Amino acid sequence: MGSVSEVSYLTSLIAGGVAGIAVDTTLFPLDTTRTRLQSPQGFLKAGGFRGLYNGIGPAFLGSAPTAALFFCSYETTKNKLNSLFGHESQTLVHMIAAINAEVVSCLVKVPTEVLKQRQQVGLYSRLFEACSIIYRTEGLTGFYRGLGSTIVREIPFSVIQFPLWEIFKQKVSSSKGEAITVKEKALCGAIAGGIAAGLTTPIDVMKTRIMLTQRSTYQQKLHNVLMDIYMTKGIKGLFAGIIPRVLWITLGGGVFFGSYELFVDLCNTAFKKT
Repeated sequence: MGSVSEVSYLTSLIAGGVAGIAVDTTLFPLDTTRTRLQSPQGFLKAGGFRGLYNGIGPAFLGSAPTAALFFCSYETTKNKLNSLFGHESQTLVHMIAAINAEVVSCLVKVPTEVLKQRQQVGLYSRLFEACSIIYRTEGLTGFYRGLGSTIVREIPFSVIQFPLWEIFKQKVSSSKGEAITVKEKALCGAIAGGIAAGLTTPIDVMKTRIMLTQRSTYQQKLHNVLMDIYMTKGIKGLFAGIIPRVLWITLGGGVFFGSYELFVDLCNTAFKKT
């Protein structure tokens, strides 16, 4: 059996990968609906309720490594910071760990998001077609279109979600006077995710608009994109897709954190036997 840190790292890798796949395969239609509501051409022209699983290929390929990278980085950073600061600054520790994990996971997340969202709105029908056209017209940087806006979205989202998740777990455990169950952890994750999703919807709309842009020479400043959305669509435009986004992340949070915690328990049990 390896050291505690090695087991923790491998556990995070396995559990995070399983959790990512579980969310993307079960709730993908909600994600497609959200993307089409946020697209510049509008919901119906982007596909409406047709082909709700368009883009599932890149999402499926990217979900496991993205989630695995995130949780490996999150748990590793959290453990390192706890050893430095102790357990007296938990909220700050969780925030910093979540920020670091999001930036690292974006290395895989952004290319798969670009491919997924362009298929979701009908710009491309097949994954190979999307890859070849993006590379030919935009180069490698085309696969990272929206990297800045994704990081800008994910940082406040994680800074809200993960500290809330940790706080909710602590509150439930304290009120019960015993260890929190996997189902309760999943519920805490669902509530935390729903709150974070609603508050960060305008940034998500901005990120979607940038990723759907195909012109490689088009320079998009984040505040200009937000202003353009507001001037053309108003407040309603900034919160386009909020219902499927909140529903998707609330349900997804339950599935994601529930799957993660379940497999952490299973992995820990398996490693103890080796």
